[in-house]
Amino acid sequence: MPYGPHTSADRQQMLTALGLDSVDQLFADIPAELRASPLDLPEPEPELELAARLRGLAGRNRTELVSFLGAGVYRHWSPPAVDQLLLRGEWYTAYTPYQPEVSQGTLQSIYEYESLLAELVDLDVVSASHYDGAAATAEAALMTCRATRRERVLVSRGVHPHYRGTLRTYFGGGLELDEIPLVAEGEAAGTTDLAALEAMLADADRPVAGVIAANPDFLGLLEPMPRIGELAHAAGALFVAVIEPVSLAVLAPPGAYGADIAAGEGQPLGISPQYGGPYLGILASTDALVRQIPGRLVGMTTDLDGQRAFVMTLRAREQDIRRDKAASNICTNQALLALAASIYLATIGPHGLRDVAAGGASRAGELAASLAGIGVERLHPGPYLNEFAVRVRDARTVHRRLIERGFLAGLVLADAEPDDASLAEGLLLCTTEITTSGDIARFVAALDEVLKGQSPAGVDGAAGAAGATAATGAATDGAKMPAAGAAR
Repeated sequence: MPYGPHTSADRQQMLTALGLDSVDQLFADIPAELRASPLDLPEPEPELELAARLRGLAGRNRTELVSFLGAGVYRHWSPPAVDQLLLRGEWYTAYTPYQPEVSQGTLQSIYEYESLLAELVDLDVVSASHYDGAAATAEAALMTCRATRRERVLVSRGVHPHYRGTLRTYFGGGLELDEIPLVAEGEAAGTTDLAALEAMLADADRPVAGVIAANPDFLGLLEPMPRIGELAHAAGALFVAVIEPVSLAVLAPPGAYGADIAAGEGQPLGISPQYGGPYLGILASTDALVRQIPGRLVGMTTDLDGQRAFVMTLRAREQDIRRDKAASNICTNQALLALAASIYLATIGPHGLRDVAAGGASRAGELAASLAGIGVERLHPGPYLNEFAVRVRDARTVHRRLIERGFLAGLVLADAEPDDASLAEGLLLCTTEITTSGDIARFVAALDEVLKGQSPAGVDGAAGAAGATAATGAATDGAKMPAAGAAR
């Protein structure tokens, strides 16, 4: 239906029917001091002029940069079928399927999403409709409190800082949230400090409801998830694994190492970065916690004629009539993005997803080796998948100068974790299957050039020149996908 704004005559007719003189009278119950003042909007413009203004604003975006940025949002190739199928009007106009009789298509799409994700994370139950990975993680933390009737949650500092910030917001009403430090040095540097975790769990006066850790963590490192889970369970706490879904094609899924709940960001599954959202929050659990999980669960059954049918089941009805008993009051309908993830997974298949994960890992190894050739070393020695931090003096300036040369040099860690002195000179770099060897060679050469321009002490000239030559020599087409076993 095309949009047609109400005319002045339309509005007057409605006001007359209501017995009112003005629209303002509709808001008479709201105290004047609480009402918003009129918006200071510019005068309307002709469409051609407005389009030119918008093109000018859009032109300020740098879309041509070669990107090595990850940090929770990842660039992947998406089969064209994803966007084409999402364009069907039945999907992008669908809302919450309250009435199964008229919502079988939407219900089935959610059911397929939940089934695919349950297989990926190796857990029993997956819910739909969470804003993003941060919100899903916060909901997971609240689940642990409800299930254990405890009020304290521990979260590793290896969990994304945005997720930890969202947790602090959720826990502002009296629940306790403590952060587990990371190991400062040695082979385990940058991962969760297990000794500190064990000590925190041993506090009998402050029992822990849940322990939250990410794999890979925010710094790209692989965490000892089985051991974290063992420590949590030994203390009577639940274990929440924060996951990156593509990595599960080559890493053990949460169910395999005993996680009770999995949460994460579904954006890598066929959803473009799109300026920060909307995205898709993944939330899964064991059967034992099915009554605690918020969102929408869809079950498959049969109707009176014996035909396959789908229906909402075990929902806390947070948008219906029992809001005071709801598991969450801020879930929203992300079914369109869940459908995108379903189409992506079904189209690319398990072997394709493994190739995507392996491709990013292979390129990351190539990038790390090329950077070492110019004297740029990793901040942490431990294993990683497709993302890692490097030490670069005056990282913000280097980052800015590389943008001038056409490269987005990842994330300046001092901006993400300003209170962590160990990350003050860190850049977090990421590769995916769409990163080419040529991209890596040009980026390393540009970084070498920028570092040599630093004073008083840049990178050693001879080493830098040798590294740049090696990196340039390594440049290939980069289109061939590496073998599936590369990530192992």
